[in-house]
Amino acid sequence: MAEHTEPLPIPRRIDFAFPDDLDPNWKADDPEFCAMVNGASLTMPYLEPFLVKTVRETVQHIDDPRVREEAKAFNTQEQFHYRAHRRFNELVKAKGYPELAGLEDRMEAAYARLGTKSLRKRMAYTAGFEAMTMGVTRWLINNRVELFGGSDTRVASFILWHFVEEAEHKCVAFDVYQAAFGGTLGGYFARAVGVFHGALDVMFNSMRGYRIILKKDGRWWQLRSRLRLARRLGSFVGTVAPYLLRAALPGHTPRREQEPQWAQDWIEQYQHAPEGYIPLLDTSSATMPVPFEHTAHTTGASA
Repeated sequence: MAEHTEPLPIPRRIDFAFPDDLDPNWKADDPEFCAMVNGASLTMPYLEPFLVKTVRETVQHIDDPRVREEAKAFNTQEQFHYRAHRRFNELVKAKGYPELAGLEDRMEAAYARLGTKSLRKRMAYTAGFEAMTMGVTRWLINNRVELFGGSDTRVASFILWHFVEEAEHKCVAFDVYQAAFGGTLGGYFARAVGVFHGALDVMFNSMRGYRIILKKDGRWWQLRSRLRLARRLGSFVGTVAPYLLRAALPGHTPRREQEPQWAQDWIEQYQHAPEGYIPLLDTSSATMPVPFEHTAHTTGASA
């Protein structure tokens, strides 16, 4: 039995509101970053059900009760994520981007095709994508003031909740893969290929989404807009690429990757929040602390 000492992931159903008054350009002075996030969000209702189904199938071949518990919690978290993304995506399409529905159809078909591949290949893709999320989490959280400052708190809070939980379950897909397919040279090579297959596939689909959005806005061919986009993408790749390279190495374990302290604080302080609490960030703050100031007064916790 594998020895895992970290707490199990905790599924949190948080009902972030996406009302009709929410603008898809939810940070007015950075439409390129909005398009990047909205394009990535578009992938989630197709990617994450695929991940859930793959993990569910794989654990049927695993006897380790701890890994099975991890997988159950992982799947519940991912289900809450993609349902929230689906609600957000429907609003984006309804508010001026119906063209995105065609991309959704293509992603649905692509994941249906991927679902016919071997279980090892699908689980390697799953573990590979999850390896990327640690880099994305670090990029979003460490740059949160620059990226989300002055934005609509409903979107900023929703996105950061998602990636805090990605950090929380950073080991699960890897553990499931190793329990089912690890321990052999072939298992390692399949996992290494999966790192790039999963990460690059999702990046490509996200890119197709933000390209549609920026074209619809008339920004795709504007030099200034493309330069702003290139700056954001360069910062993103510079943070995420080292995670992917490390994940592809023999002997890799995500347990060596330290999640940002802000994410740890978010998880710690959420447990003191009242039932039904919606953790909304103060996007006007110069530091953008974790959104649990009420707990600081009642529990002594520090934001």
